[in-house]
Formats: sequence, structure tokens, C-alpha cells
Amino acid sequence: MLHFSPDEFANRRARLQAEMAERKLDALLLFAQDSIYWLTGYDTFGFCFFQCLVVKADGEMRLLTRSADLPQARQTSNIETIVLWRDRVGANPAIELRDIMDDMGLLGARIGVEWATHGLTAANGRLVEEKLASFGTLTDASDLVPALRLIKSDAEIALIRDAARMGDDAFEEMLPLVREGADESALLHALQGSILRAGGDYPANPFVLGSGEDALLCRYRSGRRTLGAQDQLTVEWSGVRAHYHAPAMRTMIVGRPLIRHEELWTAAREGLSAVEEAMRPGQSFGDVFDAHARVMEEHDLVRHRLSACGYSVGARFAPSWMEPQMFVAGNAEPIRQGMTLFAHMIIMEPDSGTAMSLGQTYLTTDGAPETLSRLPLDLAFTA
Repeated sequence: MLHFSPDEFANRRARLQAEMAERKLDALLLFAQDSIYWLTGYDTFGFCFFQCLVVKADGEMRLLTRSADLPQARQTSNIETIVLWRDRVGANPAIELRDIMDDMGLLGARIGVEWATHGLTAANGRLVEEKLASFGTLTDASDLVPALRLIKSDAEIALIRDAARMGDDAFEEMLPLVREGADESALLHALQGSILRAGGDYPANPFVLGSGEDALLCRYRSGRRTLGAQDQLTVEWSGVRAHYHAPAMRTMIVGRPLIRHEELWTAAREGLSAVEEAMRPGQSFGDVFDAHARVMEEHDLVRHRLSACGYSVGARFAPSWMEPQMFVAGNAEPIRQGMTLFAHMIIMEPDSGTAMSLGQTYLTTDGAPETLSRLPLDLAFTA
């Protein structure tokens, strides 16, 4: 099953070839599952093993993978040539990769490699370097496809809009369950179950859901607790359609908010408004972070904010739905129309044990960004 038309994939390949020509690359070795999926539709978690898509400057593609993924590649991708490496003691698939490239006439070629990806472990990277260092000239091209993926097509935006709707529906299904005595398991079940029931996918990383002192965490952790009469709950979740994500984040209060909750929510809401103002063409990812940082400083929260306030989102695979382009200090990546960006205000105050988070996904336009979620940004509480 392919989620996009042949014309969409042809356009992506043409854009890739143009960028390869600009960088004077004769071939590109794709190890990132996100890159391979974007270019071909190939959908698998088999990238936890050695696999590589070789793309020549003329557009020819050959996939090296394991036998378990052969049916997967045939059924979910437009890749015509698939070569298998065999599992065995002492197997070195980099040898097969070198042979494929030799057969493609790439001896002595200038070859771009996706080194910076979870799809290429350090051990496998050493095998690749060992077998190909004398075969051709290797150059780091880890940023090539992620840069192309940053601007979304109309078809991609439609999927992300659908993912955002799923995320909203899931939150609204969970929200009535947030009360004294509720088990966190039931809340997670409502969130994930709603998305799967609507035809969505598993997320690239687990949802974050923690109450009490765990509301100050911004990563999933194993273990569940029951909500108390006066409690706080932080949730980070995402609707997912065809691996395209639209994350959101909230901290909710069981009972009545403490004064400190209200103060932190005010800072988070002002910070998100400042970020929205900066998330326009002519500004940069660094400018967006600086807008967030200024508000946190005005509220004397520099010690309790994070060093990033969001990132690009799109089609992603485990272990994270975060794309590499992030809102961090000094990031000169320009804001351009057609990006889908998740902005979050995460304030963790361990001294008082108080948490406050607020986040949603946006589509950039030629002016102000469009919010893809319909959920209100008000401070939610049960009392």
C-alpha cells in the first residue's frame, strides 16, 4: 500500500536528484527509515538491522535488506530492485553493499552517506566505512533528505491535518476520565485506543503521561499511579496518520490549581503567543527559541525552562517523532511556508514540585502560523 501518488514520489525523486547534482554526488546511501519512506513508501521497522537504499544520480535505486523485509518492501514501496543479505554468524552486509555499488558502476564515485541516523548503528557504520573508504569518496550527507522533507506537500499536509484531528479526538475522549481515583493506565488506553480505532498508527515514541512528581517528566517511564484529590497531570501525545505526527502537550490539574500553577500557565501561554509571533517567514528557528526564552526570563523562569522549545514534525519512525530541525539558540534555519512545527512550553519547577506544559502543532503560512489543533489552551482543572 502506497500513501502517495506516483507523481508525488516522482517529484520527490526529482528534488533529491537536483540536490545531489548541486552537491556533486554520484550516489547517496540512505540508512534513515524516514528518508527511505519519504522517497519510496517503504514501511518497516526492519531498520533496526542493517539495510540501505542506494540512490544513483540518475535516479536508479537498489535496496539492500534482509529476507524478512522482502515482502514488506514489495508490498509497501515502489522499489524495483531488492537485494538480500543473509543472516549468518559473522555476516558483513557491507560487503554486499559494496558489491551492489560496484555493479551499479560506482567504483571511484563521490558518495553521500546518511551517518547521523538511528538506522545506522556505530558498529554498522564502521563496517560501511571499512568496506567503502577505498571504494569511493565518502561524504556526510545526513542533512540532505531531512532538508527536503522540511517543506511539506499538499498531500503531506492533508495527512498531518488528519493526525491533528485524531489527536484532538483522543484528548477529548481521555479528558472526562481525569479525576480523583483515575488510573493512569485508563488514560493512556483512552488516548492510544482512540487513535488506533480511528485508523491511525502507533507513534514513533511512547506518549508521555505522568502525574504527581512525575508530571515534571518529559519522557515516558514505566509504571502507573492513581490520581489523587489534588494532583497534576502532564500529557504529551500525538495523532498519527501514515506515520505523520501532530503532537500536542498539556498539564492538567485534578482539584483546583495552585497559585503557582496559574502563574506558570500564564508564563507558558505568553511564551506560546510569542513563539507564534516569531514563527513566520523572515524569521529563523533560533528567533522562535529566543522569543520563548525572553518570556521565560521575564517570569524569572530561566532555571526551569528547557534549552529547546519545539521542532519540525512529519513522518517519523522509532525512537522519536522529533525531526532534527529544532527551536534552539542560534539555529539559523529559516522559517518557510509549508512547514509543520510543534512548539512547546515546558516548565519544570522541582523546588515547588510544580509542572506546567503547553504545546501544539502549527502549519507555517506566508504570515501568521495556522494552529492545527482545535483544543483550547486554557488551564484545565476538575474542580
